[in-house]
Amino acid sequence: MAENTKRSVFGFHGVFGILISIVGLIVLLVVLMLMAIVAQRNAVENPYDPSVIRDVNNLKMNSVENWNYSFQKKDK
Repeated sequence: MAENTKRSVFGFHGVFGILISIVGLIVLLVVLMLMAIVAQRNAVENPYDPSVIRDVNNLKMNSVENWNYSFQKKDK
């Protein structure tokens, strides 16, 4: 029986394949961290304002009218 010597995960052999995977993971980490920072800065500039909902008991569970009480942009 012949030994299979053509096996590889990414098509690159040895240290080169490991370096490509590590660099890819670091790039992914940097992109996700930048997205988190942008989301946090956006939350600081446009915070959630719960005062728009005047009476919680007046809201219905599944109603289109709930849009009138939430998701309103803050006046500057």
